[in-house]
Formats: sequence, structure tokens, C-alpha cells
Amino acid sequence: MTASAPPPAPPLSAIARAVNVSKIYGSGEAEVRALDNISVEFGTSQFTAIMGPSGSGKSTLLHCLAGLDRVTSGQIYLGDIDLSGCSEKELTLIRRDRIGFVFQAYNLIPTLNAAENITLPMALAGKKPEPAWYEQIVRTVRLADRLKHRPNELSGGQQQRVAVARALVSRPDLMFADEPTGNLDSKSGAEILSFMQGAVRDLHQTIVMVTHDPNAAGYADRVVFLADGKIVDEMLQPTADSVLDRMKSLGE
Repeated sequence: MTASAPPPAPPLSAIARAVNVSKIYGSGEAEVRALDNISVEFGTSQFTAIMGPSGSGKSTLLHCLAGLDRVTSGQIYLGDIDLSGCSEKELTLIRRDRIGFVFQAYNLIPTLNAAENITLPMALAGKKPEPAWYEQIVRTVRLADRLKHRPNELSGGQQQRVAVARALVSRPDLMFADEPTGNLDSKSGAEILSFMQGAVRDLHQTIVMVTHDPNAAGYADRVVFLADGKIVDEMLQPTADSVLDRMKSLGE
């Protein structure tokens, strides 16, 4: 019997794709199947939210898509690159050069000012941002008058705007956001989500966000719902109310 052919690379319209992906922790009676044969793709210039009850696998999926965690089986593609076959060194370079990250914790360096925090990853890579793009990002996140301020001189919302600007300044193929508004009040959270929405619409970025908040998901173009490690539904043009109703049915 001949071996089956590997899955085809994703179409160019899909910047990221999971193909028959499973992620298993432990073995025997202690086995936990965090992802169970998931296939999903994420289109370019689209804002996608991933939602599900606690333990549904949403953060695990994000970490696998971002090359932060290896899958047990299946393939993860970024563009036409199969991350599953990459070495750790190759994954490090891909994450540095092609992916942006925003987490619930701002992860800013306290001794650096806002401008230095924004450009730090590129500086570590021996690169400089494109001046016009940098200015556009700074203007869009409304930080032009705060660039010389250190993190302890900025509000939580301003610190997260620095983190978002840092994630986008290298013009990544894809930005991942894991609960990006989790530490913010509702007003600051809305500002961050509006900016992310605008980055997709006006700057043609692609964002995949894990969130537990239906209000946050309402800013996305699309919501993918997980339960027990499986994709159980998706929704286009979501609203906070429609997402909340669907989450109630999943037992959140």
C-alpha cells in the first residue's frame, strides 16, 4: 500500500492553517487531548477571535499556530511553510521575523521608554523599522506624545498600546493576541480593540485573538468556537450578544 500524500499547502488567501491537528499531554489514564483533530484556516487581512469554555483548547491552538508549542500530529502552516517540520532555530527566526505577539501581561522593559520598547525586537534582530510605517503605527495608537515615557509613567491602556505597536512595527504576516484586554478597564480595553480592528481594516494586518469576553469578540470579523478540543462552530460579523448566546450553549 502506498503512503497517502501529505496535505496540500494552504492557498495564498490563508495566512495560517491547521490541518488535522491534535495536541496530547500525558499518556495512559493521565492523557489530556487538548486539541482533537482540528482543521481551520485564517484568511489574510481578517480579525478572528477564538473562544470557548475554560479548557476548550483555545490557548493551546494559538500557541501551536504561533510555533510556540509543537503539535502531536497534523500540520501547522504559516503561508506555505509547514511549521511542523521546522527546527527550533527556524521557528525562532519565523516568530521573530513574521509573527507579532500581544499578551495579557504587557511585557515591557521598565528601563526603556515607549519608543525603545516598540522597536526593541527589531533592534535585537539588527533591523530598523520603516520610518513611514513606524510613524503610522505610533500615530494610529496615539502615542506620539508619550514616546519618551517609561512604562511606569503610562496608564495600563497606554502600556498595552505600546505592546500592540511593538507587535505590528515589523509588519508581521500575522499577529497573535492572547487575552489582550484582560488586565484593562472597559474603556482602555475598547480602545485597544478598536485599534486592532482598525489595523486590520486600514493597515491590512491579520490578527488572531484568544478571548473569553463576548464584548471583545464582537470587534472581530469572525469567531471560531472550541469545545473539548474540537471546533464546534464559527460566526461571521459577530456581535457581543450573538457571541454570548453561543457561549451559553457551550456551557461557559
